[in-house]
Amino acid sequence: MSVIDGPIISADSHITEPPETYVDNIDPAYRDRAPVLKDLGERVGDGFVVEGMARPVVLGTVAAAGKDPDEIRVLGSRFSDLHRGGWDPQARMADQARDGVAAEVIYPSVGMVLCNLDDLDYKKACFDAYNRWLGGYCAAQPERLLGLGQTAMRTADEGIADLESIKALGLRGVTMPGQPGVEDYDSPVYDEFWEAVVELGLPPSFHILTMKSGRTRGPKMNGFLSIVRGCQDIMGQLVLGGVFERHPGLRVVCAEADAGWVPHYMYRMDHAYKRHHNWLPAGQALSKLPSEYFAEHIYVTFQDDWTAFAHADDMNWRRLLWANDFPHSDSTWPWSQEMLADHTAGLRDEQRQAILCDNTAALYGIDVDALAATTAGNVTVTSAASTGAPDRLIEA
Repeated sequence: MSVIDGPIISADSHITEPPETYVDNIDPAYRDRAPVLKDLGERVGDGFVVEGMARPVVLGTVAAAGKDPDEIRVLGSRFSDLHRGGWDPQARMADQARDGVAAEVIYPSVGMVLCNLDDLDYKKACFDAYNRWLGGYCAAQPERLLGLGQTAMRTADEGIADLESIKALGLRGVTMPGQPGVEDYDSPVYDEFWEAVVELGLPPSFHILTMKSGRTRGPKMNGFLSIVRGCQDIMGQLVLGGVFERHPGLRVVCAEADAGWVPHYMYRMDHAYKRHHNWLPAGQALSKLPSEYFAEHIYVTFQDDWTAFAHADDMNWRRLLWANDFPHSDSTWPWSQEMLADHTAGLRDEQRQAILCDNTAALYGIDVDALAATTAGNVTVTSAASTGAPDRLIEA
């Protein structure tokens, strides 16, 4: 049974790019260089081989939702064994029903890693190809699969053109690379881009793993703990760099970096500003405290971060967006309902409704009543045919 009276929306879910994503949709000039899925041997499994990347993008954690932790491995996975809903929109409906989710905001998987490509022209070609594929995937269920396009952000003007193309494809927002091609996101050269974002109604998202980071000390798992830093740095840049001061209508999404850290981060920003505001660039002034900009302009997505639920009153809970992260290894699928019943027990009804549905619906323009009517006949299932080989065989 659902923990709210109405549909639940995941604000951060993912597709699994099928073999034809890039090679079939990329500019012909790049077809011979397109990322391609290959059989890399029994030990490695299947993976996308990408020009300019030292290692292939393997699939072990891309679609490990529902697996026992002891079964999760980075290497050795085959595309044919992954959740079919990652690339088949009709199979996705069964996956949603099994988890009690009515709609999902859709991010890339392989495409997140491609954000770190150094060749901006190649990145642009790959992202255009992905957007074309994603437009077709989401068109099968446009009110339940809310796709976010990608932009390479080679320049601010081209970013605006990308927004217009993304809008024309029926997609609902844009996923940003961690590093743009010109200067950085707090530069005034991006002012027209941010205004276009607001005008077109395409919320920009900064997702973990879409920006480069230095090597973390300690064991590999310590690196897992550090991946939220890239998103935090960009949020601080937008606040302290005056982007929200100049663009009061702008709202951005900090995706999959959890949310329990937000109250302390807002305090730390205010502390730094009060004591050291002279460190800001000459002429850079804020008319409000940094925490006020964060609370108003930044949405944060999270899965099973119980601290976010427990401290909802210590931040703007109208900016908290729950997500199930399906089909990635961190996903709460297929036990999201059980988790939410436990973790949201201390919330007021209006908070629970907002975090699990209304906040995401307002941000992306989702008609909740229409969504409820569309999914009224759905029931939570105990099993589903969620894997299966694609029509095209994996290229050897």
